[in-house]
Amino acid sequence: MLEAKSSLSRLVDAIEQGREREIIIARNGRPAAKLVPLGNTPAVKRIGIAKGKFEVPDTIDAHNKDVAHLFLGDLA
Repeated sequence: MLEAKSSLSRLVDAIEQGREREIIIARNGRPAAKLVPLGNTPAVKRIGIAKGKFEVPDTIDAHNKDVAHLFLGDLA
């Protein structure tokens, strides 16, 4: 861990330049983290992906107190 802290820039450079595909960082002799390159694919927006595709009625769980309790807890 100490070596990784003191040479993080060099390790990241090795990953960016493709000299290393992955670097395992250990703490007390046990693997703790893996340094890998980020993919070149841009992050895809996932939240709201179905917005406008269907309509959920306001009363979807009006007759199911168990489901409402799972979502709302003691507020149900």
